[in-house]
Amino acid sequence: MAAKDALGRHGEQIAVDYLLAHDLQILDRNWRCREGEIDVVAREGRTLVAVEVKTRSGRSHGTAFEAVTDAKIARLRRLAGRWLADRHERFDAIRVDVVALERFAGDFAIRHERGVC
Repeated sequence: MAAKDALGRHGEQIAVDYLLAHDLQILDRNWRCREGEIDVVAREGRTLVAVEVKTRSGRSHGTAFEAVTDAKIARLRRLAGRWLADRHERFDAIRVDVVALERFAGDFAIRHERGVC
């Protein structure tokens, strides 16, 4: 596995652990359809949360949070609707969150932005 892929997987697990510790229930991970992928699908109360996880080992190409474009956020919202269409459960709202992780000196800094759209 390439170092970038290993970093991404490790970052995603840290993000899942963080979300669980902050009372979100994980419903799905790496859900895919032909239009794209949602890294983490979660529930917070009656809200469905599509979570994009970005992990970076430095800022040479900008911050991890800056790597999530408006187009990506819009696609995640559409994908959340697709995920929900296959379920019999209802939610009061759909939200897109970003969990951005940056590694500095071996430790990760976590930035969780709720409701980016």
